[in-house]
Amino acid sequence: MADQLLYLTELLGLSVFDLKGRKLGTVKDAAVVPLLHPSRVDRFFIGGGLAWLTIRHEQVKSISLEGIYLQDEQLTPYHSDEYMLRMVRDLLDQQIIDAHGRKVVRVTDVTFSLSRQDGSQQLDVLEVDIGMRSIFRRLFRGVIKREWIRRLQEPIAPNSIAWETCSILEADPQRRLRLNISNRLLEEMHPADLADIVEELSPEDREAIFETIDSEVAADTLSEVEPEIQASILESLEAEKAAEIMEEMSPSEAADALAELKEETSEDILEEMDAQPVSEVRELLEFEEDSAGGLMNTEYVALPDTATVADAMSALRKNEELLETLNTIFLVDADERLTGAVPLAKLFVAAGATPLKDLEGERLIHVNVDEKQDRITEAFDKYNLLTLPVTALDGKLAGTITADEIISLLRQR
Repeated sequence: MADQLLYLTELLGLSVFDLKGRKLGTVKDAAVVPLLHPSRVDRFFIGGGLAWLTIRHEQVKSISLEGIYLQDEQLTPYHSDEYMLRMVRDLLDQQIIDAHGRKVVRVTDVTFSLSRQDGSQQLDVLEVDIGMRSIFRRLFRGVIKREWIRRLQEPIAPNSIAWETCSILEADPQRRLRLNISNRLLEEMHPADLADIVEELSPEDREAIFETIDSEVAADTLSEVEPEIQASILESLEAEKAAEIMEEMSPSEAADALAELKEETSEDILEEMDAQPVSEVRELLEFEEDSAGGLMNTEYVALPDTATVADAMSALRKNEELLETLNTIFLVDADERLTGAVPLAKLFVAAGATPLKDLEGERLIHVNVDEKQDRITEAFDKYNLLTLPVTALDGKLAGTITADEIISLLRQR
């Protein structure tokens, strides 16, 4: 067969012949059994009477556009098997995730590769088709000969996704295990890309993803989705699972997400969280949403105003998880009142014994926890800030607001 390829639209309806060349029926569906092999078509289902029969892959002698010829006629009645991923029932016209293209797509056909293994013809899922070429094949299937369809489709550019980069959506957690469905590809994606995908899915598929992906990945992704979808996802999860995700988020992100929920749901999740993060989250939930306290993050690095550059470098090593977003170190007095701020870049050009006070910026800009959003965004614009410290009414450092948070805030308006 040309190129040794076969399409699902060509496989369906193929006649199946026994050892004497007698027709047994036509192909109605085919299935992969992922626990046995990730891509090999393990079973073919044929119908010719009142019931379907099952053909195992090793019973097939040859496959072509002329039909399927068997080398073993011991067929068995078809029984539904949750370990099977059926091409027509479970894949065709279904949504899947293209992990490399970072998008949700709908399957319009499947491409198989043909090979010979141990004396039998073997089909392996090669690609999932999503473009106009596969739609053309389906439109003219049964209308004109398969050979002519192949010739006529050639001017149309193919559009397909390699099978190994597809992530199957399955809401039933037990069936996910039986089908050996992994979320590895999703967990390797950037959280912002995964968030875009999640927003395109149904509530059931969103829940299935967040129930099974790593909690840290889930937290990073949840922080990127729209607030109303955040709430929908959290409400769909068990309180224990939602709490695991909340614990991986920064206190401010967790507080923002919980603020969108009904009080009863929010409280159920808080009760499942560990004591340390939950106390910070509860404190943040006390502030008005449009205030500095409602915007601030309580993850920052603050040192005594008597500290040196060497002390600061030691503190940074102890807070490696903050380095991606950290750009300022804050100084506080003996009563934890904010006294100064040192740009992180200055640490790398100063001697270890240099007092941090010698590296302070010219002017310390800060707001108190009750300051409103409009004044905060104005301060970022006016003073070209990257980070804005937030103080309690007694002057103690309470948290920080970053430029990233202001950008997110402005995008939501």
